[in-house]
Amino acid sequence: MDRMFTAIATKIASAAGQPLTFIVAVLLIVGWALSGPVFGYSDTWQLVVNTATTVVTFLMVFLIQNSQNRDGAAMQAKLDELLRAIREARGQFIGIEHLTDHQIERIRAALENEANHEAGKEATADDTVERLLSRR
Repeated sequence: MDRMFTAIATKIASAAGQPLTFIVAVLLIVGWALSGPVFGYSDTWQLVVNTATTVVTFLMVFLIQNSQNRDGAAMQAKLDELLRAIREARGQFIGIEHLTDHQIERIRAALENEANHEAGKEATADDTVERLLSRR
């Protein structure tokens, strides 16, 4: 069932991100708006678009989240492999995505502090950003 859901979710997410899909959605809304006078702008006429957009939005949330979960997990696996493959890298960082936000923030702050104290490095990333911005 996982494979089937993943295949369907991938196809739908891919199709949803295409320009043609956006154009079709706009045309549907324009068609609905133009049909207003025919239906006298009735409550039922309004309910049709409200219900349709709510259902589509509700389902798309799950598809988008599924896609993001898979993308995030794949990215983590790739980064973990890089950490494992580079001899100088610290293997303790593999799997830190499972820590709490507070723990990850402490690690990030410690790494930033460590980088600021390394010989030959700029004190902060701000200097690097300023140099890049001044190249304009």
